[in-house]
Amino acid sequence: MRDFIIRLTATGLFSGYSPFIPGSVGTIPAWLIAVLLIKDNTTVLIPVVIVTFFVSVWAATGAEKLFGHDARKIVIDEWAGMFVAVILVPYSLLNFTVAFVAFRILDAIKIPPAAQAEKLPAGWGVTTDDIVAGIQANIVTQIVIVILARLH
Repeated sequence: MRDFIIRLTATGLFSGYSPFIPGSVGTIPAWLIAVLLIKDNTTVLIPVVIVTFFVSVWAATGAEKLFGHDARKIVIDEWAGMFVAVILVPYSLLNFTVAFVAFRILDAIKIPPAAQAEKLPAGWGVTTDDIVAGIQANIVTQIVIVILARLH
């Protein structure tokens, strides 16, 4: 039962089993939760980020024993990073889509200190690099919002 719960959680409700870009496909459920349920409710979003972070560390640590180090199927870390990417982002489908795209790009290219964070042991490294990418994506999103506002 424990292995099933780890698989369910670490793979983001099994979205990480996607044969096609599992990191991006695995981020979609978190993006949908943010867009459809949380929106810009910071009172809900901040506890969600904290809980998702620690659940991700736990699940990723367990999942590495099942799938290998930072296996592509492990996507709960993308959920944590995606939630960070939309903290304090004004709610709109466009803004949250910019955050999604920025997060996926930054998570893939690992701009420092994300690359260094990835070297932390077990689930800490799996999760922390996505938190860093989420912060970076949030900054990029905020800049894009300002630029778009000035163009109008």
